[in-house]
Amino acid sequence: MSSMYFTEEHDFFRKSFQDFLQKEVVPHIEKWEKTGDIERFIWKKFGEMGYFGINYPEKYGGLDLDLFYTVIFLEELQKVNSGGFAAAMWAHAYLAQTHLNKEGNHEQKEKYLAPSIAGEKIGCLCITEPFGGSDVGGMRTTAVKKGDKYVINGSKTFITNGVYSDYLVVAAKTSPELGNKGISIFVMDRDTKGISSTKLDKLGWRASDTGEIAFDNVEIPVENLMGEENKGFPYIMQHFALERLIMGVNAHARSEFALEYTIQYMKDRVAFGKSISKFQALRHRVAQLTSEVEVCKTFNYVTTKRLNDGEYVVKEATMSKLISTKVSDEVMYDCLQFLGGYGYMEDYPLARLARDSRLGPIGGGTSEILREIIAKMVMDGVEYKPAT
Repeated sequence: MSSMYFTEEHDFFRKSFQDFLQKEVVPHIEKWEKTGDIERFIWKKFGEMGYFGINYPEKYGGLDLDLFYTVIFLEELQKVNSGGFAAAMWAHAYLAQTHLNKEGNHEQKEKYLAPSIAGEKIGCLCITEPFGGSDVGGMRTTAVKKGDKYVINGSKTFITNGVYSDYLVVAAKTSPELGNKGISIFVMDRDTKGISSTKLDKLGWRASDTGEIAFDNVEIPVENLMGEENKGFPYIMQHFALERLIMGVNAHARSEFALEYTIQYMKDRVAFGKSISKFQALRHRVAQLTSEVEVCKTFNYVTTKRLNDGEYVVKEATMSKLISTKVSDEVMYDCLQFLGGYGYMEDYPLARLARDSRLGPIGGGTSEILREIIAKMVMDGVEYKPAT
């Protein structure tokens, strides 16, 4: 099936990226997992290799490649067994940079997108709030226009790269009385007066810095508005399709990684005089899990192709994240069980995989919210359209 979507060029890219990760990333993973601080040098190396510019315009240093290169980027990142490291990389490249590319003007792209692609600046996307969670329209952060400036007040939470990033892409209400129709998007430098951040202590994704960010009378020039005022909600919604598909691809990739490791372990592990891979109860459960992962992967590839072709796949991307992350959690739970006591040990990969996977049904819109979005589309006939 892969040959339907991946060319020889794709395969070469995958092999070279695998080699890069093994050489430049894997030796540092344990340290970054312990410190929660991914050192700056690796961002620069990613930038130098072009990995942050995969599907961005050549004008700003990108490679302008199709979305299946992005799929390879995501899949291979899952195989270094650090959901936090992977998240830091793709949140920079596909959350912050996506908004800059789509809503930013030339000056904003020159200042923020080009150095982001080069790995010289790190970005974060600030949407989720302490009182809002998945309710984007319920955000309370405000941006009040005063002369040639906006004054930002409010807070954001669960922001990947929220502590160590150089700039922030921030959603705030410019017209609170309009509800979700009064949201705008801004870009601002980390060192702007009034911005403070607190690092959060997480169950998983330990390598990434996840922050709670406060905005206390933060003044930014009106030129920092991205796109049109009050168009923020449709901007956010149209990019959710890519974010959810990313999380679906991440889920099927880490599931494959976990199963590959576990199957090899089961072949090597002997109990009652034979390899535990020969016990029918275990064999059949592995068969079930590999089947479910393959179904997810196939659906994710089809959806990627449609998104790459310009279709608005918000329903399918939402389904991708909903099902793929659910399957991933089941895979991790069972694979850990197949390792027995070793599965519970930090020296083996399943403990971290289980923790990191658990964020899948929460981040980027909880599974409960996703089910309601799908229900609105399939039961109520609601149609979501991209921002014009």
